[in-house]
Amino acid sequence: HRKEGTILTQALKGRKLLLVGFTLFSMFFGAGNLIFPPDLGAKAGANLWPAFLGLAISAVGLPVAGVIAVARADGLDKLAGRVHPVFAQVFMILIYLSIGPCLAIPRTASTSFAMLTPLLGSSAGLQLGYSVLFFGAAFLVALRPDRLTRWLGRLLCPCLLVLILILFGGCLLHPLAAQYAAPTETYRSAVVLQGVLYGYQTMDALAALNFGAVIAMNIRAQGVAREQDVQRSAIRAGFIAGGLLLAVYAMLGHAGALTGAAAPGLATGAEVLTVLAERMFGKAGLVLLAAIFMLACFNTCVGLIACVGEYFHTLLPRIPYPALAAFFAAASMLIANLGLADILRLSVPVLNALYPVAIVLITLSFVPGLEQRRRVYPLCIGCTAVQSIAAALPLGPLSALANALPLAALGFGWVLPAVIGLLAGIFLSCTEE
Repeated sequence: HRKEGTILTQALKGRKLLLVGFTLFSMFFGAGNLIFPPDLGAKAGANLWPAFLGLAISAVGLPVAGVIAVARADGLDKLAGRVHPVFAQVFMILIYLSIGPCLAIPRTASTSFAMLTPLLGSSAGLQLGYSVLFFGAAFLVALRPDRLTRWLGRLLCPCLLVLILILFGGCLLHPLAAQYAAPTETYRSAVVLQGVLYGYQTMDALAALNFGAVIAMNIRAQGVAREQDVQRSAIRAGFIAGGLLLAVYAMLGHAGALTGAAAPGLATGAEVLTVLAERMFGKAGLVLLAAIFMLACFNTCVGLIACVGEYFHTLLPRIPYPALAAFFAAASMLIANLGLADILRLSVPVLNALYPVAIVLITLSFVPGLEQRRRVYPLCIGCTAVQSIAAALPLGPLSALANALPLAALGFGWVLPAVIGLLAGIFLSCTEE
C-alpha cells in the first residue's frame, strides 16, 4: 500500500511480515534450540507431551512475551528504566555480555564444530581454522544489520526449515521405534514443571530482550515509520517466530522420544540427533545434521553480533559499529577455542542470577498501570535480584538463606520474594497517593 519513495502508514502485512517473523525465528533458533527438544523427548518418553507443554511455556511463550514487552515499552532501556536508570544500564550490559561474547556467541561455533567432528575428525588446528571462517563470515553479514531480513528471512531460514523437515520426514516414514519408552526418573512426577525448568536452558527469554531492538530496526527499514505500527509489526513477528519454534520443537521432541526408545541412555540432545540421523540416512545423515547445526548456529551468531555491536555503539558512539562488531567476533572466536565446558562453568551462575530478573521484568510489563506506581518495579525486581544472585553465587549465609526459601530446590526460590516485593510496592505506592 505504498508508492516508491513513500513510507508505510500501517503495520507490516503479508510477505514482508512473514520475512521479519522468519528473521526473528532464525535469530532465536541456535544450537540449544536444536539440542534440547530431542533430549527432552528421549528423557520424558511416554510423558513427552506434558513435559513439552512446560517447554513451550518457557522456551516459546517467555521469548515471545519478551519481544512484545520490549516493543510495547519502546526499548529495553525504557522497560528496565522503570526500575532505575542505573539498574537499566547495568542489567543491559550484563545481558548483552552474558548471551553475547561470554557464552552464546562462542557456543555457536563450538557446537557446530562438534557436529563436524564425526566427518572431519578433531584437532586444535582444525577447530581454530573453522572458527576463523565461521566468525569471519558472521562478521561480514552482521556488518549490515538492517539487511538481516534479506539474509536470514529469505535465504537461511527456509533452508534450515527444509533440512529439519527432511529429518522429521525420515522419522515419520521409518520410525526407529514403535512407541515412546518409559520416562526417566526426572520426568515421572511434576512433568510440566520439569519441562518449564528445562526450557530455561535455551536462554531465549534473555535473547528476546536483545532481539527486539534489531527487529524494530528491520521493520523501519521496510518503510514503517509510525512507532505504533512498528510495535504492532514487532508483536505480529513475535507470534510468527513463536509458531515456528513451537512446530520445530514438536518435530524434534517426537523424533527424540522415538530415538530414545530405540537407543536408551543417550546423554545429550546432540547424541540423540546423531544416532537418529546416522541410523536413518547413514553418513549422508551426518552431513545433513552438520548442515542443520551450521545454519542454525550461524543465524544466531549473526543476530547476536549485530545486537551486541549495535548496543555498545550506542554506549560508545565514537567507536564505529563495524569496529565493535569485529572486536566481538574476534573475542568470541578466541573464547570458542578455550573450550565450551569452561565457558559454561563460568557463565551459568551469571545466567541463573539474571534469568529470574528478566522473567519478572517481562511479567510486570503486562500488568496495566504498574509503571505508574513508582515503588512497584524497584521493590519487586530488587527482591527478585537479591534472591537469584544469592542463590546463584557463593555468598555464604546469604546463599544458604536464599536456597532455604520455598520452591528454591526447584529453581523457583525467587517467586516468594517477587510477590512480597510486588505487594509492598503496591502498598507503599497507595500510601503515597
